Amino acid sequence: MTPDEFVSFFGQVKASAILRTPSAEAAAPAMEAALRGGFKVIEFTLTIPNALELIQEFSQRPGVVVGAGTVLTTQDAEAAVKAGATCLVSPVVDEAVIDAAKSLDVAMMPGTHTPTEMLRAHRAGGQLQKLFPAPGLGAPYVTACLGPMPFLKIVPTNGVDADNVAEYLAAGAFAIGFVAPLFDAAAMAAGNYDSIEQRARDLIAAVDACR
Repeated sequence: MTPDEFVSFFGQVKASAILRTPSAEAAAPAMEAALRGGFKVIEFTLTIPNALELIQEFSQRPGVVVGAGTVLTTQDAEAAVKAGATCLVSPVVDEAVIDAAKSLDVAMMPGTHTPTEMLRAHRAGGQLQKLFPAPGLGAPYVTACLGPMPFLKIVPTNGVDADNVAEYLAAGAFAIGFVAPLFDAAAMAAGNYDSIEQRARDLIAAVDACR
């Protein structure tokens, strides 16, 4: 999948499941639950033990698009793509990592918070701009940033849930990345993957209702 193909697909499905957990044992069943709930774009952060093995395993599944998160170095980028990642995500703007994504021919989503960082990421070659952490203004912040820069593809990954996802998409968010509202800490700790599956269904339903 080329970067353009990824961006197009992500723009159609509008949602990704982002997993960050210290538990290697919980990672696979939690993401399985997200897939059963309807997610098609998923992301394993490289902070997860055995994250590369998880990327390799899930990237071989038909219809599943796998990204790698918390990509902070060119070595991270190379290892993630070798494992099967189609998109690289970082919490910051790092031109070296963006250049690595370009050379590896995968999509890149640098982490941004200010309009300056968004434009910097865009000009460096980041096709998508991850909005992280959540701004105090909420969804209107997305609209404000897109006003002078409508060419941006802003993807909030913090502070969005089933109750406000419609506001973010109406504000112009290109897509949404769900973390805590999907992989609830209590459900993860209890191994309650049925709860995570239901959360996934609820979030996908909320996104679909905005179409």
